[in-house]
Amino acid sequence: MFYIDTLIFIFATCLVLINGQEDVCYKTSDNCQNIRESTKRYLFYDINPSEGFNLRRDVYMRMAILVNKLKNSPNQMLNSFILVLPPWSHLIHWGYSESPEYIPWSTFFDIESLRKFAPVMDLYEYFTELKHNKYTKLLIHTVYILQHFEDMFKSGRFEDKWNIEKCQRPPKLRFFHYANITSKNIQCLSFHGPSTKLIEIFKQDESRTIMIEYAEVALHDTFGGSVYWKARRSMRFNVKLRQIAKEFRREFLNSTDSNDNTHLPIDWRDEKPKRSAKGGPYLAIHLRRQDFLRGRPDQVPDLKSVADQISKKLVELNLTKVFIATDAPLSEYNELQKFLNPNHETFKYVPSIEVENEFFSGGIAIIDQIICSYARYFMGTAESTFSFRIQEEREILGFPTKTTFNVLCKDENHCEKPSIWKIVY
Repeated sequence: MFYIDTLIFIFATCLVLINGQEDVCYKTSDNCQNIRESTKRYLFYDINPSEGFNLRRDVYMRMAILVNKLKNSPNQMLNSFILVLPPWSHLIHWGYSESPEYIPWSTFFDIESLRKFAPVMDLYEYFTELKHNKYTKLLIHTVYILQHFEDMFKSGRFEDKWNIEKCQRPPKLRFFHYANITSKNIQCLSFHGPSTKLIEIFKQDESRTIMIEYAEVALHDTFGGSVYWKARRSMRFNVKLRQIAKEFRREFLNSTDSNDNTHLPIDWRDEKPKRSAKGGPYLAIHLRRQDFLRGRPDQVPDLKSVADQISKKLVELNLTKVFIATDAPLSEYNELQKFLNPNHETFKYVPSIEVENEFFSGGIAIIDQIICSYARYFMGTAESTFSFRIQEEREILGFPTKTTFNVLCKDENHCEKPSIWKIVY
């Protein structure tokens, strides 16, 4: 990629080589700006359709850390990448309709905050930037479908490596539930290693648009390290979702940032290490039911046991209010309330029709997570990524670890304590 200026002509010309093609523009025209824009490269990615909202957030971090490293590369072919965020559609836990929702990331997250860590854009922004629309045919230059090495788990040799191999599953020909987003160059990539190992491939492939399918196969570079936490801290929620949760805390739980010592700076980069958060005067519970009842019956306590654990903890903490985030049907929630001490107040967030229409199931789950994050004490569900995300939020807010890393137990003999992942700055 290079520019040549000459004074021989009245109008100097700019030449740019991209993927072997030469474009020419005149400095007095708008064409030059278009050519400079064309030096950008775009990295798309997607995940196994069966994965839920909170694991998808974790895979985003792996991709964002990759693009963050690319951004800081001296190689212009690498530092020009922008991460294109896959729209949220057809998530199993959301009870979706037949038609894809195509929900942009900006519905749930503060995009400008994400961009302070890595160059990212929503898919609709990509269409806009290239003067396309959602009906324009988009041909992605190269698609890599990640897959595990077939002999890796048998041999036990988990060395970092990659190789183009035969596809282990039939490849998709359409992406993000769009009929018009496809590719003519799809390759299956057996892969083991951190997401940043993909840079080795990007050095060899000069395609302007590259897609990584089944991106969850790529791992974190260093799980829980300072770069991990920078990516995580940048993932601030949509401002309106935060405001809805803030108003609920104030109205029903007597909880404000001033009283709870939970103020955060406007920019996550200005956050400082602390362990001084007090939290609102309520206990927060994340009670995972539905799929955990089917898949982990030996770990999930019955409702009477849950009520006993809540009551005991409220007495221990000298609190009277408990907030419950749960995927349980209303009948189970009502049954749980009957087991609780009538002197204790139980709260559950019930969205208005307007909130449901604007933020969908994902936004309502985020409001639950925010409210749980600000509680005096939190008890989650073992091995639930929903609970783990709340624990991360509480680490960012600066809560003592003993008030955060706690779970509801099956019984006294079956209580798997969660791993403690402390924040690193």
